[in-house]
Amino acid sequence: MTTHDDVVVELRAVRKTYRLGQHVIPALQGVDLEVRRGELLAITGPSGSGKSTILNLCGLIDTPDGGEIVLGGQPVTALDEVRRTLLRRDALGFVFQNFNLVPVMTVAENVDFPLFIAGVPPAERQSRVAAQLRAVGLDEHARHRPDALSGGQRQRVAIARALVKRPRLVIADEPTASLDSHTADQVLELMRERCRAEGTAFVIATHDTRLTQRCDRVLSLLDGRLQ
Repeated sequence: MTTHDDVVVELRAVRKTYRLGQHVIPALQGVDLEVRRGELLAITGPSGSGKSTILNLCGLIDTPDGGEIVLGGQPVTALDEVRRTLLRRDALGFVFQNFNLVPVMTVAENVDFPLFIAGVPPAERQSRVAAQLRAVGLDEHARHRPDALSGGQRQRVAIARALVKRPRLVIADEPTASLDSHTADQVLELMRERCRAEGTAFVIATHDTRLTQRCDRVLSLLDGRLQ
């Protein structure tokens, strides 16, 4: 049974439009969504259907034109940019298709960076980075730079970086799109395992059927509405 405490992020009648020249594009048209603790949720749909808009709203990168967003039981729609930035820093993790690792940093430094930004004390940072790298099977690569790693290993680093600050929610945008099938399966299994172990929720935008087959729920977005 789902309790209210299990709901990590909630969208209530959320609307979002964009202006493109003289045209108004209705990206989301009254979307209701609940994402629960420890859940892998995939959002599918054609390009332009609003997947990225949902990710940006759940990730507090964008604000809706109407409706309400609730994160961890707290309404966040009306928060100022400083509070939104702090929530992104402390409560959210992000995984991208192209990894977005810092090439001049080692693997350990990339994973450590969110903790450094958050002001976590050095000894705790070192311990949490080491534990997270062990969890994703990359402790032997801690001193390597990203360009010495395979695509799958880089995505593991990105997942470790997203999870090291113990977020409530991870936003993942096409996380397997640039990976071969075997590597994608490994990354998906890792995401599932970490999701269960840490209780973190994942909201994943994807076209990848390999991924949707392994998620707890799959929602389809069409013309700004969840099907």
